[in-house]
Formats: sequence, structure tokens, C-alpha cells
Amino acid sequence: MEFANTLLEALGIKAITLTPEKVVLEMPVGPSTHQPLGFLHGGASVALAESAASIGGSLNLDSDNEAAFGMEINANHLRSKKDGVVRAIAQPIHIGRRTMVWEINIVDEEEELICISRCTLAVKRY
Repeated sequence: MEFANTLLEALGIKAITLTPEKVVLEMPVGPSTHQPLGFLHGGASVALAESAASIGGSLNLDSDNEAAFGMEINANHLRSKKDGVVRAIAQPIHIGRRTMVWEINIVDEEEELICISRCTLAVKRY
């Protein structure tokens, strides 16, 4: 999957695992993902979470005729982080014809939970 010229490239997000049942993405924690006080920005975590869910959703669709788009996302930020790497682990809760629901856990290098998120995707046919 190509991330060039996207938000994922701007945030330094890299794909680790890309399957219809599980998507794992990594993102560095540093100046490009910090909020003004020098901690991981909650919006960067949400962008990572929605990216993982959307990629997972797309892997469950016929890409010639369908696309998955974020419809709703929530996130609970449980721990702060100043540097290193975070990893989003996204797995489907529901795969339907018109909607999907994905759970995304964002963890640090020690597997400590940084953020938990749930994302609903809309499936659009074109």
C-alpha cells in the first residue's frame, strides 16, 4: 500500500501488518506528532487509529467498486508519551455490507496502552 503524498507519510506512519483481520501501523513520536508542550498529540493518535481502521476496511472490500471511509471515531487517551514509537493494532468487530466497526489499541514499545479507539466505517459503492 502506497503512503506517499498522504497524511500517513507526513506523520511518518509505516505499515507493519496488513491483512483483512488485522492491521498494524507504527508512528514515531517526535516533533511532527507533538502538541506544543512536547507530548504526543491526541489528534496524531486519532489519525493513526483511523488510518489503521480504514486500511483494514479497504482490505475487506472489492477495491474496484467499493471504498471505506471513516464515519465516526472515538478515542480515550490513557497515557502520555514524549518520544519513541507507538503502534496501532486494529481488528474488526463487525464487517457488514454498508458499515464496519474496528477496535484500535495504540501501544508503546513496552506494550503499555496509550490510547484505545473505536472507528465506524461507511462502505461506499461507486
